[in-house]
Amino acid sequence: MSSINESEIRIQGESGEVKVYQASPSSPKAGVIVVHEIWGLEDHIRDVARRFAKEGYLAVAPNLYSKEGELLNPKNIESAMSLVWSVPPERRRDPNMVQEILGKANETQRKVVETLVVNRSSLEERMVKDLARIYDHLHREVKKVGSVGFCMGGGLVFQLATEVPIDATAVFYGANPRPVEKVENIKGKVMGLYAGEDLYINSGLPELMSAVVKYKKDFELKLYPGAVHAFFNDTRPTYNEAAARDAWERTLRLFRGALA
Repeated sequence: MSSINESEIRIQGESGEVKVYQASPSSPKAGVIVVHEIWGLEDHIRDVARRFAKEGYLAVAPNLYSKEGELLNPKNIESAMSLVWSVPPERRRDPNMVQEILGKANETQRKVVETLVVNRSSLEERMVKDLARIYDHLHREVKKVGSVGFCMGGGLVFQLATEVPIDATAVFYGANPRPVEKVENIKGKVMGLYAGEDLYINSGLPELMSAVVKYKKDFELKLYPGAVHAFFNDTRPTYNEAAARDAWERTLRLFRGALA
């Protein structure tokens, strides 16, 4: 196995410079964009990028919170989002409930909730634009590019696939593109990997599959009964080893076929 070169680089995004962790073998066969969960660019995501590099891919893992600096670090996010997650999923976007949460929050928690919940749509639009710039950067280095995203990142790479002609996309328990009719724009292969016990995300699957059939897209879906949201993250109590191993092998098969 060839050695892996690791580096911290910066790529000019739509919103300014984006900090990016890069892992690459000496002669990469293709590129993979690895997109983080709501926690940001943690060691777990860097490890996933290294795993792809060991498989022969030039892997880049952007910190899509680069513009926010230290506000959106894992500690602050966990502290603030614990207030949000104490509320039933169906009420988290209710404006009155959000105001109630903000009333309980300290200054830092309030800023995080405003960024990640209140202004979530504009934040995600910006992050997808940054990802499109990163795709352009990577595509200049290699012929074919795939993406993989987890949780929030899963929704972002799904949205990205409707914006740029990326060759393959692996969506780990991510939200549907918005609006779902944008599925029509997808050019490459998409695989969705979902937890059986993930009511909020899975509630969108019937609408998604209707759009996939309507627009005749190359889409593979795998549901893991008994697994919960974030089953792939081996640093969290949600980790499900059997589901994670199977999902990893499926992702590698997707990329071997689509990025060859």
